[in-house]
Amino acid sequence: MAETKKKQKRRIRKLLDKYRLVILNENTFEERLSFKLTRLNVFVMGSLVAVFFISVTYLIIALTPLREYIPGYSSTALKKKATELSYKTDSLQQVILMNDRYYSSIKKVLTGDVSQVDFNRDSIINAVKIEASEVDLNPIAEDSILRQKVDKEDKYNLFESATSSTNFVLFPPVSGAISASYNTKDKHYAVDITVAKDTPIKATADGVVIFSEWTASTGYVLILEHSHDLISIYKHCSALTKVQGDLVKAGEVIATAGNTGELSTGPHLHFELWNDGYPINPTNFIDFK
Repeated sequence: MAETKKKQKRRIRKLLDKYRLVILNENTFEERLSFKLTRLNVFVMGSLVAVFFISVTYLIIALTPLREYIPGYSSTALKKKATELSYKTDSLQQVILMNDRYYSSIKKVLTGDVSQVDFNRDSIINAVKIEASEVDLNPIAEDSILRQKVDKEDKYNLFESATSSTNFVLFPPVSGAISASYNTKDKHYAVDITVAKDTPIKATADGVVIFSEWTASTGYVLILEHSHDLISIYKHCSALTKVQGDLVKAGEVIATAGNTGELSTGPHLHFELWNDGYPINPTNFIDFK
């Protein structure tokens, strides 16, 4: 026991024994630096330096993209891509399931493996059958007012027929001088109105666009279909602002005047009116001045 204690004291003494670390100039043996050290101090300092470098290395690996180069660590971009692929796979599975059900139902129809259900048609009709005596057929006040209003509108309907169409006035598409009048002998079923290039062209009445395209002979052409079999045609436009299927109101800009097409001799609007398949002289209804 005494010897053991002596050995422990010697070890402790060795740890606490002081040493001097001296740095000398090799040529002049001049002392530059000197440190007083003990084995215990060297051990403690070495341990602290090792812990410091280990901590710094861990932080660099954990908080920077460098960890992706260490085997065993997965890339962030790879994780994101894997998540996206997982969602896409789930969506594809749903689509495949729906397609399988659809093909299964088609297969049953083609093979005749479909259960039929018989309906008693008479019972369905009888279930909704109502006796006339049970219904009050007397017109209400609101219905009478609506009928009178509709009768007045029909009485003064300007588009009732081609013969009575001389009594109504349409919205002028443009204003200007007429360079070529309506002439059935020359088969010029329109009026040409001289206007400046890019003058706005307006719809002569409410309607829907049934044609809006380029043609070689008449350039950009737009055709509107109005109520009561009335059609208006606008030719030689420089640009069209409406496409086929658009709904337009009277006075709404539908195109701009131009000089397009092989048959055009200058900036103007070639305007036609047709009612029930017959051409109409636009000057009978529209004042272009």
